[in-house]
Amino acid sequence: MKLTDVIRRPLITEKTTILREDGRTLVFQVAMGANKIDIRRAVEQLLGSKVESVRTSLAHGKMRRQGRYLGRRSDWKKAYVKLREGERLPEFLQGA
Repeated sequence: MKLTDVIRRPLITEKTTILREDGRTLVFQVAMGANKIDIRRAVEQLLGSKVESVRTSLAHGKMRRQGRYLGRRSDWKKAYVKLREGERLPEFLQGA
Protein backbone atom coordinates (compact mmCIF):
# COMPACT_ATOMS: atom_id res chain seq x y z
CA MET A 1 0.00 0.00 0.00
CA LYS A 2 1.36 3.42 -0.96
CA LEU A 3 1.77 6.12 1.69
CA THR A 4 -0.74 8.38 -0.01
CA ASP A 5 -3.33 5.57 0.02
CA VAL A 6 -3.03 5.04 3.79
CA ILE A 7 -4.19 8.52 4.87
CA ARG A 8 -7.45 9.49 3.19
CA ARG A 9 -8.18 12.88 4.79
CA PRO A 10 -7.89 14.75 8.09
CA LEU A 11 -11.08 14.72 10.15
CA ILE A 12 -12.22 18.18 11.19
CA THR A 13 -15.06 17.94 13.71
CA GLU A 14 -15.86 19.62 17.00
CA LYS A 15 -14.40 16.71 18.95
CA THR A 16 -11.17 16.55 16.92
CA THR A 17 -10.73 20.32 17.16
CA ILE A 18 -10.79 20.04 20.97
CA LEU A 19 -8.23 17.21 20.79
CA ARG A 20 -6.00 19.26 18.51
CA GLU A 21 -5.85 22.18 20.97
CA ASP A 22 -3.01 20.46 22.86
CA GLY A 23 -0.96 20.82 19.68
CA ARG A 24 0.01 17.17 19.49
CA THR A 25 -3.02 15.10 18.43
CA LEU A 26 -4.21 14.70 14.83
CA VAL A 27 -7.16 12.63 13.59
CA PHE A 28 -7.29 11.09 10.12
CA GLN A 29 -9.60 8.89 8.12
CA VAL A 30 -7.39 6.02 6.98
CA ALA A 31 -7.69 2.99 4.72
CA MET A 32 -9.47 -0.02 6.22
CA GLY A 33 -6.51 -2.29 5.50
CA ALA A 34 -3.95 0.01 7.14
CA ASN A 35 -2.45 -1.02 10.48
CA LYS A 36 -0.79 1.18 13.11
CA ILE A 37 2.69 0.69 11.65
CA ASP A 38 1.53 1.77 8.18
CA ILE A 39 -0.18 4.85 9.64
CA ARG A 40 2.92 5.78 11.67
CA ARG A 41 5.19 5.51 8.61
CA ALA A 42 2.80 7.51 6.43
CA VAL A 43 2.48 10.37 8.92
CA GLU A 44 6.23 10.54 9.61
CA GLN A 45 7.17 10.59 5.92
CA LEU A 46 4.34 12.74 4.53
CA LEU A 47 4.13 15.31 7.34
CA GLY A 48 7.73 15.20 8.56
CA SER A 49 6.81 14.84 12.25
CA LYS A 50 7.79 12.09 14.67
CA VAL A 51 4.89 10.02 16.06
CA GLU A 52 4.58 8.97 19.70
CA SER A 53 1.49 6.76 19.48
CA VAL A 54 -1.32 5.72 17.15
CA ARG A 55 -4.83 4.64 18.21
CA THR A 56 -7.35 3.32 15.71
CA SER A 57 -11.08 2.77 15.76
CA LEU A 58 -13.66 1.45 13.33
CA ALA A 59 -16.74 3.50 12.48
CA HIS A 60 -19.58 1.33 11.25
CA GLY A 61 -21.66 2.57 8.33
CA LYS A 62 -25.21 3.72 8.96
CA MET A 63 -28.36 2.40 7.33
CA ARG A 64 -29.88 5.05 5.04
CA ARG A 65 -33.12 5.20 3.07
CA GLN A 66 -34.00 6.88 -0.17
CA GLY A 67 -37.71 6.51 -0.67
CA ARG A 68 -38.60 2.86 -0.26
CA TYR A 69 -35.04 1.64 -0.90
CA LEU A 70 -32.77 0.83 1.99
CA GLY A 71 -29.00 1.16 1.65
CA ARG A 72 -25.97 1.02 3.87
CA ARG A 73 -22.98 3.35 4.01
CA SER A 74 -19.61 1.67 4.06
CA ASP A 75 -17.53 1.16 7.22
CA TRP A 76 -14.43 3.32 7.68
CA LYS A 77 -11.41 3.56 9.94
CA LYS A 78 -10.25 6.47 12.08
CA ALA A 79 -6.73 7.03 13.46
CA TYR A 80 -5.75 9.25 16.41
CA VAL A 81 -2.08 10.16 15.95
CA LYS A 82 -0.18 11.71 18.87
CA LEU A 83 3.04 13.51 17.97
CA ARG A 84 6.15 13.43 20.14
CA GLU A 85 6.90 16.17 22.66
CA GLY A 86 8.33 19.22 20.92
CA GLU A 87 6.99 18.32 17.46
CA ARG A 88 4.84 20.92 15.71
CA LEU A 89 1.70 20.48 13.66
CA PRO A 90 2.19 20.90 9.91
CA GLU A 91 1.45 24.42 8.65
CA PHE A 92 -1.59 23.45 6.58
CA LEU A 93 -3.27 21.88 9.66
CA GLN A 94 -2.56 24.74 12.07
CA GLY A 95 -5.58 26.93 11.28
CA ALA A 96 -8.02 24.16 10.38
